[in-house]
Amino acid sequence: MNKTLTGYCDPLSASPGETVHFKVSCESTEDYEVEIVRVICGDDSVDAAGLIEHVVPSEAEGRYPGRRQQIRTGSFGLVEAAECLSGIGDFSVEVFVYPTAPGRGRQTILSLCQPEQGRGFALGIGADGDLELWLDGARFASGVALQVSRWHAVAARYQASDASVSLEQRPLPESPGNDLEARDDSVRFAGASGSFETPAGAPLVIGARASVFEGAIVATTEHFNGKIEAPRIHAGNELVARWDFSLEMPSQRIVDQGPHGLDGHLYQSPTRAVTGHNWDGSVHAWTQAPDQYAAIHFHDDDIVDAGWSTDFSLVIPQGLASGIYAARLRQGASEDRITFFVRARPGRATSKLALLVPTASYLAYANYRLRLVPNPIFGDGGPKGSNDEFLLAHPELGSSLYDRHSDYSGVHFSSRLRPIQNLKSGGNRAWQFPADTNLVAWLHQLDQPYDVVTDEDLHREGEALLAPYRCVMTGTHPEYTSSAMLDAVEGYLHGGGRLMYMGGNGFYWRIAWSDDLAGVIEVRRAEDGTRAWIAQPGEYYHAFNGEYGGLWRRIGRSPNRLVGVGFAAQGFDHSGYYRRTPGADDPRAAFIFRGVDEEIIGDFGSIGGGAAGEEIDRYDARLGSPRHALVVATSEGHGEDMLRTKEEYLSTVPYFEDPKVRADLVFFECPNGGAVFSTGSIAWCGSLGHNNGDNNVARITSNVLHRFLDASPFDPAE
Repeated sequence: MNKTLTGYCDPLSASPGETVHFKVSCESTEDYEVEIVRVICGDDSVDAAGLIEHVVPSEAEGRYPGRRQQIRTGSFGLVEAAECLSGIGDFSVEVFVYPTAPGRGRQTILSLCQPEQGRGFALGIGADGDLELWLDGARFASGVALQVSRWHAVAARYQASDASVSLEQRPLPESPGNDLEARDDSVRFAGASGSFETPAGAPLVIGARASVFEGAIVATTEHFNGKIEAPRIHAGNELVARWDFSLEMPSQRIVDQGPHGLDGHLYQSPTRAVTGHNWDGSVHAWTQAPDQYAAIHFHDDDIVDAGWSTDFSLVIPQGLASGIYAARLRQGASEDRITFFVRARPGRATSKLALLVPTASYLAYANYRLRLVPNPIFGDGGPKGSNDEFLLAHPELGSSLYDRHSDYSGVHFSSRLRPIQNLKSGGNRAWQFPADTNLVAWLHQLDQPYDVVTDEDLHREGEALLAPYRCVMTGTHPEYTSSAMLDAVEGYLHGGGRLMYMGGNGFYWRIAWSDDLAGVIEVRRAEDGTRAWIAQPGEYYHAFNGEYGGLWRRIGRSPNRLVGVGFAAQGFDHSGYYRRTPGADDPRAAFIFRGVDEEIIGDFGSIGGGAAGEEIDRYDARLGSPRHALVVATSEGHGEDMLRTKEEYLSTVPYFEDPKVRADLVFFECPNGGAVFSTGSIAWCGSLGHNNGDNNVARITSNVLHRFLDASPFDPAE
């Protein structure tokens, strides 16, 4: 199917009385039809329950005119037009730059242009990688390419008295005290120009050039790839502006320390908290020496906000049940679904069960492109449906936290303010959101009421959001967790709450949420872990909050401590099954196996054919699993592709029958009558619907849920 439309909404979750705004772009101007549907199951993969959704009459229902909305990728800094920047004759610009893709088209470091008039100046890198200055259409070049991934001090000067132009680029030593690098590698250029002065009413742009400007930035071009630090502008011998990017690091503001206070704003969230030209390796936390982190890494494909206008809105009706919903769009034969979540009104829980939807992990995998190229995990990498095809055809939709930028640096930020092709029902692999809807479908089959809580809600509101619920269930893969989220879940359990961890590889990476940008997360993949890229040395601390990034296990708060199990192995060829252990016969576990006599559990399912697969977790007391916990079943039947996670090895090892490659089914009691049940497998929920829900995986899960909803406190001695 040729997909012709897509969209997103803001916010992603809302309660009755609040408004969700939907933003849509179409390749055709034909009308499209909108219906609001409740999503019961969004997994239409083989052997899954299929696409199940119920139409909900709403004020948003109707027909809307199609229109194309553009996404402009590429980050930059903007300083609004200022009188002190107008009419300057003699001027100079000095800045430190670290280009990561010189020679790949023209790139702008700093510009002051009035594009409609064809006037202004831009300092940048030419198509061949050399330093270049543009003055009212005339270009002057150094003729020598800047070196990739090396700091340079660069400068450009214009002298009005003789209309002369000079350029200078000086590579900086890459290692302190290296005599071989101490020689003068400077490149200098001098030439003549016509008369010039800076135009009035022009914006100053850092990391790009304005291509359309009518009182506000409409479009930018020639985006820079690499780091920019400490840009300065002089008029003659007088300082006009000196920006210090080490200030207000968590924000999107850039601060001018010059006499005119020309503060600016960053767009599309370039990467801050990166090492500068003077980083000497003595510190690794930007909070300890901000002056060594006074650089910003810009990319031509950065995006955190598509910036689309609203096409229609929905006020969440009073009385609408909490759950997963979507705006279903139809234009001819083409369809799209914009997923959103309806939560209960704050302080007014409608059920004793909360479903904690892992929206942070949805954002981490948003528009996951790595799987669309041939690789050992996902095979040929070909598109698996219309959503994949649309993603491949539209690079402007951005990438996931598993992908790399065009300059091969890792993608640090992801956002919900753009169309996310794998956050949609139907037409997607059973991973993350579609896989989680198997759990939702099973709850509906049980006729079990529940309230939806999202990760973003939990981060903002903390433990108080979970407190009204007797039991909280996770999704299949709650991999990405902020400190506030982890604190909230721990506090909930210590207060007597019950948690059903329904997946694998959960609570693995630490993230930071932006206070400046709603719905934006940051990850720093530090030192270790199973990952597609690694942060650069000295850049392991989040810009948004200054916290050290990486694995929670390495930070001292392993998932084993929280839920009894932690990431052990991954493999995607097929899924195994569980075998009961002696722990299943402990009287404390009797409620789990009520009506379940089989020794083998879950040798069936829609995800790889079994309940133990894809990514699996095991019990390990050395990693913090509670010693009083019961391992009631452990997995078998994995193939050679199921390999132990790399953070557990000091060196490479060949495949062998590894006893630590397993998923453990674990139960343990918590203080004040609470408890935890962990499945240790992403594939578990794919087995719930087997045989129309009449199976031992579903019975075990139902037994635990009913007991966890029972008010009777848990006692390790019971």
